Amino acid sequence: MPSFDTVSEVDLQEVTNAVDQANREVGNRYDFKGSCARVEHTDNQVKLQADNEFQLNQVKDIVHKKLAQRGIDLGSLDKGKLETGNNQVRQVLIVQQGINQDIARKIVKLLKDSKLKVQVSIQGDKVRVNGKKRDDLQSAISLLKAAPIELPLQYINFRD
Repeated sequence: MPSFDTVSEVDLQEVTNAVDQANREVGNRYDFKGSCARVEHTDNQVKLQADNEFQLNQVKDIVHKKLAQRGIDLGSLDKGKLETGNNQVRQVLIVQQGINQDIARKIVKLLKDSKLKVQVSIQGDKVRVNGKKRDDLQSAISLLKAAPIELPLQYINFRD
């Protein structure tokens, strides 16, 4: 039976490469000379640090530009709140991996309401879609692409 998986994944190696490029650019820019502006990447977090909020916004723009150049959808970043202390401003960007249960339920409801002849099941942090015809699965993919879902979705393991 044909099927595919709907996932939301980010290549963390590309995030690491983008953070390294952003640090290199921050280190070379004249307006950041003598400041504590830097970017760190640990697990699913990108930590931004600068002397003031204006510099932090500039660092954030640099990081966004480098992530976009690396093919990472900025919709997968969840911005944390600004923290101030020790004459520094910090912010954490969380890289979202996987589909949470609320969005998975929204995807299931969307596909069931569409009256397509597919079966949908939530399997951990991904959603599996089965159907008898390949055309039904392709219709389901195009429906999900057009849907207003907050996360960037990828469609993998398409099997006949």
